[in-house]
Amino acid sequence: MNNKTLASNLNVLDLFCGCGGLSQGFIQAGYNVILGVDFDEAALQTFKYNHNETQAIKADLSTDEAFLDIEKNIGSKNVDIIIAGPPCQGFSLTGSRDINDSRNSLYLAVVKAVKRYRPKAFLIENVPGMATLYNGKVKEQIINTFQDLGYNVTVTDRPLLAADYGVPQMRKRMFFVGFQKDLGNFEIPNPTNTPETYVTCEQAISDLPSLEDELGKENDYYPVDPQSDYQKMMRINADTLYNHTATKHTEYVKSVISQVPEGGNYKDLPPGVGESRKFNEAWTRYHSKRPSRTIDTGHRNHFHYKYNRVPTIRENARLQSFPDDFVFLGTKTQQNRQVGNAVPPLLTYNLAKQILNQLQSSEKKNNLAPQEYQVSTSFE
Repeated sequence: MNNKTLASNLNVLDLFCGCGGLSQGFIQAGYNVILGVDFDEAALQTFKYNHNETQAIKADLSTDEAFLDIEKNIGSKNVDIIIAGPPCQGFSLTGSRDINDSRNSLYLAVVKAVKRYRPKAFLIENVPGMATLYNGKVKEQIINTFQDLGYNVTVTDRPLLAADYGVPQMRKRMFFVGFQKDLGNFEIPNPTNTPETYVTCEQAISDLPSLEDELGKENDYYPVDPQSDYQKMMRINADTLYNHTATKHTEYVKSVISQVPEGGNYKDLPPGVGESRKFNEAWTRYHSKRPSRTIDTGHRNHFHYKYNRVPTIRENARLQSFPDDFVFLGTKTQQNRQVGNAVPPLLTYNLAKQILNQLQSSEKKNNLAPQEYQVSTSFE
């Protein structure tokens, strides 16, 4: 196994690419990602650093100028797959079959791209709340819009749980996947894991330095060999440990953290302790024998299952299934935002692999001349 993807003739355009979680999964599955587009400069720097054969541009996808920039960078290349993770803030409804309202400009960017490039397939990722927004009318509207463009659209009937696909995290996300109508309907891939075989926090990060007595360094070494198959997979191409530095806590904060039991939260603290932070995710300590809670864009609500500190960037990246040779750039705040906003690459990989398999199957079924798609085994 290695990180070099196997040959594929499928070109991918990644809109709202962030640091590249979606792209990472598609690259691992053997696709050729030709361009990433986002407006976050720090995230783009991380994207470009880790996908050095892929271009990335800063553009406001709510504007027509963004598509001129995309055209300049893509040139005459075909776009076979479009992937995107647009935010849904400010979504407005104008009718059951149309999302062409200016307030929906970020989703409209995906519609414009699909209409322009007519890809074989597209994948849109979003938060579970999208399914019920405006009593489900937004979901219906998105489906109808792409159906009118000539696509069969499959929506996850329930949000996919990352832990079901080998990610050590109880993160839920929903996906819209569209196929050109002559290529059939997308089928959601079967889970690879069950609750009995979920990858746990301990299996994910126990090989990393404790940082109990030091803050660590941006470029460090591994103190022990991999302790689990998951750790072996994360370290396969890495000989240097990046982004594993601790946050300096006050003695008071460390004292409060020390009183949170494994798997517990602020509700388990004694009366009068930790009074300043009382909300669902506050003072939450991970459990070593379970996947983590959803990694967010901050870093001060969750704690290591064993040590009295918040997780490092690398620990959160591991819990998101980013391999260790994926380096995050920018300030710590920017790095935390990049990790928290990303789609877990291993979850994406399973979806990307399924798209490949179905494209090849559909082309054979329709007596088309199928391209020789080959699925990478980098994540297996």
